[in-house]
Amino acid sequence: MYLINWACTPKDIFTDSVTLFLMSIHIRNKEVLVRFGERLKQVRLAKGLTQEQLAYEADVELSQIHRLESGKTNPTLSTITTVAKALNVTLSELFKGVEL
Repeated sequence: MYLINWACTPKDIFTDSVTLFLMSIHIRNKEVLVRFGERLKQVRLAKGLTQEQLAYEADVELSQIHRLESGKTNPTLSTITTVAKALNVTLSELFKGVEL
């Protein structure tokens, strides 16, 4: 519950509103990252690869694959493309079911 402080200034209200808005964007982005990570893991397992094997094939750190699958990092387009190539799937296949 959000309580209003009647002694606050318009600047405080604006700052609080912006903060709440940014928090909502962060939460939505986090949900997308988690769904992408789940999809990545699903595709990797369907291809019969371990995280170690995917990391090797994509030439990225194992910890990066773990962070991607757990939704703890926001990957660059370059990283996503590299992982898709290593999995031998299209970008659309990798994002299948990951709705924004």
